Amino acid sequence: MISTEPVATRSGSPGGSAECPPTLYDRSFLLALGSQTCFVIANTLMAHYARWIEILGGDLRQVGWIMGAGSALGLILRPWMAQWINRIGARTMWGIGYLVFSTSSLANLLLDDLDVTIYVLRSGLVLGSAIVFASGLTYISQIAPEGRRTEAIGMVGVGGFLGMLVGPFLGDVFLGSEAREQASFVNLFVVAALANLLPAFFLVFMRSPGHDHRETSLGLAQFVATTRRFWPGMILLVDLVFGVCITVPFVFMASFIDQTPVRMEHVSVIGLFFWCYAGIAICVRLILRQLPDKIGAHRVLIAGLVLMSLGMFAFALVTYGGAGWIVVPALLTGLGHGLVFHTMTSLTLAPFPTALRGTGSALALMMLDLGTFAGAPVLGQIGARFGFTALFSSVGAVCLLAAVAYNVSLRYEPMRRK
Repeated sequence: MISTEPVATRSGSPGGSAECPPTLYDRSFLLALGSQTCFVIANTLMAHYARWIEILGGDLRQVGWIMGAGSALGLILRPWMAQWINRIGARTMWGIGYLVFSTSSLANLLLDDLDVTIYVLRSGLVLGSAIVFASGLTYISQIAPEGRRTEAIGMVGVGGFLGMLVGPFLGDVFLGSEAREQASFVNLFVVAALANLLPAFFLVFMRSPGHDHRETSLGLAQFVATTRRFWPGMILLVDLVFGVCITVPFVFMASFIDQTPVRMEHVSVIGLFFWCYAGIAICVRLILRQLPDKIGAHRVLIAGLVLMSLGMFAFALVTYGGAGWIVVPALLTGLGHGLVFHTMTSLTLAPFPTALRGTGSALALMMLDLGTFAGAPVLGQIGARFGFTALFSSVGAVCLLAAVAYNVSLRYEPMRRK
């Protein structure tokens, strides 16, 4: 029978058994895993959003601006989002995130040209996903045994990668014809909205993290004070650079495939990319799930950054060697993602006490948003002027520099090596 007691009780506090270690893989964890899978299917359908912008008359520069500006709202509202997670709880905010994302997805069907509305709706999609991911990270970090926090975040991330196997491929099924028109996107946005119904239902059956919500101020000052008190250090640079990195698969990939062009007969190239990307990430998360807690999350993180950097440079093989080479950057960047995200998130959350993990999660994802917000417009300009090889190589160079900077910082932050 699956226990639904709070973690604190099960780990040997008064009324609990000291001989019964806290359980990680219980019903709530499995429901969170399922929720992550369903939502990422919806979210990665938006990997085709660049094509929607182009259908409405945009070019690569506008793709960069709209996608980058879309991150602005999530970035601006993160501090208040964090306070609300601390105040009303991660599960409640999780449900609100599903609602915001679904509403924004369906509202795209009302567009017929590029005006300010598309910036608002793209921002709504990003804000919805921001609430979902921040709430999910907070919840998992609160219910996981402290010594297995990185493992818990990583294994829930497997659900995300499973969703990634489905979302982009399903989008290609909806948009399979090269002669696309606005009506081709109806299924894309409708399915993205409906995919949130099941994970929203799962929330009802997930147990409480077992701690009191903080009756704190919802103002910016409280967020700043908490952040200053539990400042996580140079890991925030890695969070930011990772935001730059994910613009490649989730912002520019569809445009790269269409404009290069990259074609394989009877094969969805974007589907193949994400199958390799997510497939290798799932394998590394499952096989090496306990490695960060055994050898140190910082070591795994640095290895992942180097692999992701190599993957960005490997896109040149596709440009000059043909579509079949898409597998190489897909495997390298997927392997890097599989090693980086959960380790950098765990390191960012580590200084924050359990009841304030909402602030830590929001801070981590705020930096990620900032990387996307600042990176996408700049990269769009680079790609439009110098080509996709220069765009991908720029990301690879930034990622490699971040790995070096973080490694050097560890010499001056010995307490963060745990």
